[in-house]
Amino acid sequence: MTVARKGVVIICNLDTRGEDIVFVRDLIRARGHDAILVDFSMEEAPAVAGDVSCDEVAARGGLGIETVRAYYRTNREAATNNQIAGVSAIVEDLRKAGRVHGVLGIGGATSTLVSTAIMQRLPFGMPKVMATPMAGHPRYVEKAVGTRDITMHNTVLDIVKMNPLLRAQIVNAVGAVCGMVEMTEGTDFRFDRPVVAVSSFGFAEMAGQAAVGCLEEEGFIPVVCHAQGKGDRAMEEMIADGVFAGVLDLCIGGVLEHLQGGNRDPGPDRLKAAAERGVPAVLAPCGLDFLSYGGRPDKLKETEGRARYVQDSFRVQVRSTADELREAADVVAARLNASNGPFVVLNPLRGWSSIDREGRPLWDPQADAAFFQRLRDKLARKEAIVDVDLNLYDAAFARVAVDHLARLMRGATG
Repeated sequence: MTVARKGVVIICNLDTRGEDIVFVRDLIRARGHDAILVDFSMEEAPAVAGDVSCDEVAARGGLGIETVRAYYRTNREAATNNQIAGVSAIVEDLRKAGRVHGVLGIGGATSTLVSTAIMQRLPFGMPKVMATPMAGHPRYVEKAVGTRDITMHNTVLDIVKMNPLLRAQIVNAVGAVCGMVEMTEGTDFRFDRPVVAVSSFGFAEMAGQAAVGCLEEEGFIPVVCHAQGKGDRAMEEMIADGVFAGVLDLCIGGVLEHLQGGNRDPGPDRLKAAAERGVPAVLAPCGLDFLSYGGRPDKLKETEGRARYVQDSFRVQVRSTADELREAADVVAARLNASNGPFVVLNPLRGWSSIDREGRPLWDPQADAAFFQRLRDKLARKEAIVDVDLNLYDAAFARVAVDHLARLMRGATG
């Protein structure tokens, strides 16, 4: 099989690496692709020359390489930020010239910081692989990946001195990025119908799945975003970027997770993007009915005595209280009151999730009612709240939600 020649940028610091990076370059070239070594070295002059030298990187970042090396000893953050800026500018030039189809970062903590900072600036869909032992460290992964489509390859071993075990991991990493650039569909996504974001997760899954079918019947392209914190944060970013023409936000629980420090915290900007861009939105309260505190002994002790749903030690859902829900309602109302577009907030009267319905562990209609009472008090467009005599998890609820969104979107375009 003939494979089209592609370009792979290798982001590396050649002052502390050498034969291992040359091995990576040669493997990619042997596969029939162009390998471009971009060296961001900050500590000393490298023994192996990159295709783009650290001097060039430093200059594109705005500083001379000697200044970068001096800063490396006295102000390492300034040195690192300069090299990130320099590599980013160079990679963007190569990308615009059509010479880059994928990016591979390889190294330890510093390489991970620099490489993934650059990857986060690259378009969705471009292959991005980071090979590092830091992939086994959850705090590094949190910072490195964020909401971007970066693949982390855990080498387990540090990228120091070639040996048979390290060689196996490097070959796997190169295989991953080469496979991606050979198979990628690129970054130029075109849609022939309006695209709608759908927030969902397991406790709204039946409604989420039904909504996909209903949206397709209405002539939309549904894109489901997993509302586990990172997925709904990514959804907000894509709304802000203009990707979506409408939003079916079934799971807005991230608002409460942020307020109470839960595991599904999407950050402080939940519900802002659609409001600011004026994107039609239908909202529903799944996820506000509980807080995700699995693996958090402090939070579990703090909420001792509340109803819980325990899936396993990492997934423990603790029932939210009326007071917590009133606080969340204040935030939701403030964000919607600032909206530039049409919206509807659906109130499922028979519960907000598969575990918040009569006979299930987190059924608490009084607490649920407290949220909507406060929302009615604070929301300027009170007519936007619509009671639905269903549980949110039901497929029939999805039909109601999609009907409302279709109406809003037709109004927005008509």
